[in-house]
Amino acid sequence: MKQLPEFNFGLRFFNRIDCVVPISGGKDSQACLKLALKEFDKNNICGLFCDTKFEHPKTYKHVYEISRMYGIEIRIVNAGSVEEKCTKYKRFPGGGARHCTDELKIIPSKKFYKALAEEQGGFIVYYGMRSEESAERAKRYSLKLSEEVYQPHEVLAKYPKYLGKLGVRFKMPLLEHSTKEVFEILDGEHNPLYDEGFDRVGCFPCLAGGDRWKEKAFAHDKFGQEQRIKVELVEKAIGKSVFTSNGALQRNNKDQMKLFDDSRSGCGVCDI
Repeated sequence: MKQLPEFNFGLRFFNRIDCVVPISGGKDSQACLKLALKEFDKNNICGLFCDTKFEHPKTYKHVYEISRMYGIEIRIVNAGSVEEKCTKYKRFPGGGARHCTDELKIIPSKKFYKALAEEQGGFIVYYGMRSEESAERAKRYSLKLSEEVYQPHEVLAKYPKYLGKLGVRFKMPLLEHSTKEVFEILDGEHNPLYDEGFDRVGCFPCLAGGDRWKEKAFAHDKFGQEQRIKVELVEKAIGKSVFTSNGALQRNNKDQMKLFDDSRSGCGVCDI
């Protein structure tokens, strides 16, 4: 498979970029791209893929296929790997501490947007946020409209105000879309991992996700088994399990489960 080039911040585009679409290899970002293609010429659209070095080979291949299918350039940025971040912070991502998202996606995206805006002026970013995805997102975007544009910090506080001053604007065209509607937009062109039973596509698996999905990914195929070995090395390095539920700890980390049980009073049945 041909590799997409990582972005060199000194490398200019041949054409002016009017729209940037963050591409994850998942359904929502791809649907956003298809909507953007209805509004902008493909030569004025750029995809941005933040590589966590923790994606399934089918996702990497699909990102390349997106570039080929729609005739758009996709730039890749990388700020390290998931394993490096977990080892650095001595914990797996979860809850409000998602260092993988912050450092591997948001920070390199900010740098990309800043470099592009300083080079050519403002542009719009099509983000695949959907209120239906979670209660937290429904609350966060309750006053936002899919047809409106916003300054980056108005969508997510972690984006600095200077991006707005540089002319960067965010739009969330899928905000009110259902999962069914997103797949209808894609019309069968989606990542094959969805057909293999995965509801979400990105890191394989998402280490901040539920234990059921981690176990499913680790047992899915040879790559999943290789990912489990990588995660086990991180577990040993930081002294913590990637699993958070008692059941998953019992099935996957018996030694850690014993230490967990020995450190608490009672049988623990009420916590199951």
